[in-house]
Amino acid sequence: MNDLYSTQRAMRNMRKAAMQRGVVAILDVGSSKIVCLILRFDGTDKLNEGDGIGSLAGQTGFRVIGVSTTRSRGVRFGEISAMSETEHAIRTALQSAQKMAQIRVDHVIACFSGAEPRSYGVDGSVEIENTVVSEQDVARVLSSCDVPDFGPGRDVLHAQPVNFALDHRSGLNDPRGQIGQHLKTDMHMLTVDAAAIQNLAHCVRRCDLELAGVASSAYVSGISALVEDEQELGAACIDMGGGATSVSIFMKKHMIYADAVRMGGDHVTSDISMGLQVPMTTAERIKTVNGGVVATGMDDRDMIDIGGDTGDWDHDRRQVSRAELIGIMRPRVEEILEDVRARLDAAGFDHLASQQIVLTGGGSQIPGLDGLASKILGQQVRLGRPLRVHGLPGATTGPGFSSAVGLCLFAAHPQDEWWDFEILENYQGRSFKRAIKWFKDNW
Repeated sequence: MNDLYSTQRAMRNMRKAAMQRGVVAILDVGSSKIVCLILRFDGTDKLNEGDGIGSLAGQTGFRVIGVSTTRSRGVRFGEISAMSETEHAIRTALQSAQKMAQIRVDHVIACFSGAEPRSYGVDGSVEIENTVVSEQDVARVLSSCDVPDFGPGRDVLHAQPVNFALDHRSGLNDPRGQIGQHLKTDMHMLTVDAAAIQNLAHCVRRCDLELAGVASSAYVSGISALVEDEQELGAACIDMGGGATSVSIFMKKHMIYADAVRMGGDHVTSDISMGLQVPMTTAERIKTVNGGVVATGMDDRDMIDIGGDTGDWDHDRRQVSRAELIGIMRPRVEEILEDVRARLDAAGFDHLASQQIVLTGGGSQIPGLDGLASKILGQQVRLGRPLRVHGLPGATTGPGFSSAVGLCLFAAHPQDEWWDFEILENYQGRSFKRAIKWFKDNW
């Protein structure tokens, strides 16, 4: 845990150095595509003089000056499976974005999905030393949280305080500078497979870059796809990617739960490929142009030319009705949504005051998906698009770029996390205290 705390603090310092230099790269490593954005931090005043949404959407301070998208290679279920292929894809996207921006970048902030995320809720409390809450008091209350034993081979990706309580007052976002005697906190901790983070960091280093931050796709997608009221009142964001579907729940503008389903749009494409006996590229084209999940009376007569170049005249001129295509796609989509429903039920989503669900990601663009999702997940389902970002081309404003846009917001305005404070207490000592408590309770 000490090593992880030091690593996260080092990455935050790299992010500050990149901000001072004025340029940082954003890298969304997905199973279907890799997106690279280059941000220039010019300051709020300069951006307000130009065109764009400006400060109303909270995107002041940076502008997108380079964009590149390439097909992902060597990534399965949101995790790197072939290091050399992923390195080549990242280099391709990065070089194209640098050429567009006409500048070289050294620091990159990356996000990924998958890696079997698990959420934990921990709490802690301390007495205030000098009546007024200081930075050290916040650090002490965060270090007093009883970290669960999440097992070997796992690392903490996010550790965010979601609530502070000072004496009888609760629901505080930042207690620093306020007067009180007793400070409590509730913190959300997200752990992932350590190998996934290590492989991503190693791949970035092989590309001659410094990793200045890492985030979960579930978190950054929620930041960009949920509007401010949804983040405040409570909502779930479902990011349907190519190899994994990320699930996150937000409340009071903080993520309180995250999980992932190891299925996505690539599995729907694979079903079409096997069902129609066509290559994956052809199946992807058919899914994108003619796909759907709700059949109508016209779909039996709507014929789709499958095509092909095998040389067999009959085989290359086959046709299939759109109703048959929907019959192949719908069972897999239903399976994904059922798994998402199980994750939401396990998180207690039904007990939240707001039942809003937002679908985003490239897989959410299947026609009729919102209607099917409302039957399986709940009544309040809408399709979400990322917020507008200054300088972002129109071609990259679709749902498939929610993670990349959210990562831009995460880079510009990161929320306070555990490693942003000087934690003075020794983690090993806390582990020893837990061991003593266990012996007292059981012997």
